[in-house]
Amino acid sequence: MSLLAVGTVAFDQIETPFGRRDRALGGSATYLTLASRFMTDAVNLVAVVGSDFPEEYVEVLRSRNVNLDGLERRADQKTFAWGGRYHFDLNNRDTLFTDLNVLSEFHPTLPGHYTDAKIVCLGNLDPSVQAHVMDQTTSADLVLCDTMNFWIENTPDALDELLGRVDCLVINDSEARELAGEPNLILAARKIRDRGPRILIIKKGEHGALMFVENTVFSVPAYPLEDIQDPTGAGDAFMGGFAGYLSGCSSITLDALKNALVYGSVVASFTVEKFGPEGLYDLTRAQIMERIGAFRDLTTIPLDVV
Repeated sequence: MSLLAVGTVAFDQIETPFGRRDRALGGSATYLTLASRFMTDAVNLVAVVGSDFPEEYVEVLRSRNVNLDGLERRADQKTFAWGGRYHFDLNNRDTLFTDLNVLSEFHPTLPGHYTDAKIVCLGNLDPSVQAHVMDQTTSADLVLCDTMNFWIENTPDALDELLGRVDCLVINDSEARELAGEPNLILAARKIRDRGPRILIIKKGEHGALMFVENTVFSVPAYPLEDIQDPTGAGDAFMGGFAGYLSGCSSITLDALKNALVYGSVVASFTVEKFGPEGLYDLTRAQIMERIGAFRDLTTIPLDVV
């Protein structure tokens, strides 16, 4: 199935206890597309950059079979930029700056051959922009979206309308609690799904992820790693891996969704081992499948358990 990823392509300034990167390639659409490309040959990106965006970064995406017909470049404007500093536990970070630049006027028009994508990933953007993208798609089998505290607090009506239209919401645990006004994640999930999404995925960082679908709750742990360099973009890579796996399935069944959750967790685990999206650059499907095998051993419960 073809996959459409709409979000940001950005410059990131990243500081962790293990190093620093300035003007690194970043943005939700970057991670979504690089993480989803292993199960489909049709990954289409929609984003906007400024005239300062280097051809080197364009080639990073193009050379990895990401279709860039939807990448808009605006003359005499600057690319969206973000800076963050992580603490030693890597679960907490300080945002140093957010420069919207070209993103402040981003209102994408999809290329005609993008509109029939079967899997649509709406990266973290203003929910009115996400809805505008949905208005242009014609035959999606699954629409996934991400959001964040800023939109929950500042655009509740637009977000509520969007939730009534999407199939799957992917958010972290603090966002789920705030969105539902409920500290218990099980109860929060019920309230959120009552607002529209039939599938809810709650990311819990180093504690894995929960998926709520039909009458099922499915949990996966995070893959245990000895060397973690940078968690930036791990959530987007998780969503991209999840969606990318489903794009390679003939139908979206409950088992397919469970397998996709594991696949997304594994792809995200490669992301955090290097800075920015570097862990996805030379990643192969064979490496992913090898780690899935290790993941299976990690989570298997013996049949004779009492």
